[in-house]
Amino acid sequence: MPVKQHTHYYLMAMPELPEVETVMRGLIPVLVGRSIVGVELRRSSLRFPFPPKFAARLKGRQVLGLRRRAKYILVNLDDGKCLLVHLGMTGRFTVLGGHQRPHNLGEFYFERGAADAGSGPHDHVVFTLDNGVRIVYTDHRRFGVMDLLHENELVSHKLLKDIGVEPLGNEFNGQYLADAFRKKSAPLKAALLDQNIIAGLGNIYVSEVLYRSGLSPKRKAGTLVRKTTYDARLNELVRHVRDVLNEAILAGGSTLRDFSATDGREGAFQQRFSVYGREGEKCQTPGCRGTIRRIVQSGRSTFYCPSCQK
Repeated sequence: MPVKQHTHYYLMAMPELPEVETVMRGLIPVLVGRSIVGVELRRSSLRFPFPPKFAARLKGRQVLGLRRRAKYILVNLDDGKCLLVHLGMTGRFTVLGGHQRPHNLGEFYFERGAADAGSGPHDHVVFTLDNGVRIVYTDHRRFGVMDLLHENELVSHKLLKDIGVEPLGNEFNGQYLADAFRKKSAPLKAALLDQNIIAGLGNIYVSEVLYRSGLSPKRKAGTLVRKTTYDARLNELVRHVRDVLNEAILAGGSTLRDFSATDGREGAFQQRFSVYGREGEKCQTPGCRGTIRRIVQSGRSTFYCPSCQK
């Protein structure tokens, strides 16, 4: 049976951790070991102004590696500097070069074909590499960010200094959540979305995690913590966070209108959504007769089953 799609719920979502990870992994074989021979800026700013002499400081630099921190892509250069990139809501990269067809590395709200990339009104930055490949950054809404700073300045950078632990890292465990949630009266979903607690966890995947955990998004986070111990369901919550994110990364993320991976395939995790975008549908939990409900929390849609999520 075809999976029912609810596109109207996906349209306003921004890239979440799995999508950013997919884009970062797609850029690695394109960038690592290559030198940047030119940077064309077609405007003076995105969400923030580009740093002084941005293009000149990047020219001639070799890319040593890429990594992700929360929803930021960090590109390490041979002079000790780091290019910091955030895709905002609508940012994407397109790789153009040789006789290969263009590869879209994260495509959101982009209405033209990839072959047009590089010449449109929303193509704001073009990186040219020493092998002739061009990497075009396109951002319809210009909520993206690019900055250039020294590697040792990352921990104090205004966008990174207060970010919590990585949900796929070893520091993320039940005890960590217990310490973070103790005496917290905020709803569980809001606590999980708090970037000061967990880095990069986003709205869509939190709905899926809470469903798998059997926890209500409306439950107060502090109710899972005891005076000297914590509810074992926090360990399960950690496990489901890891599982959902890893499954989404393997699937290439979720198709938010037209997100696509490095080889042009659409992300497929949205086909596995159990609650997100399924308002009014029957709960998939065996034996549950509940119906998926949609509520709004902090201005964002939350989907859950009120019968089996407590």
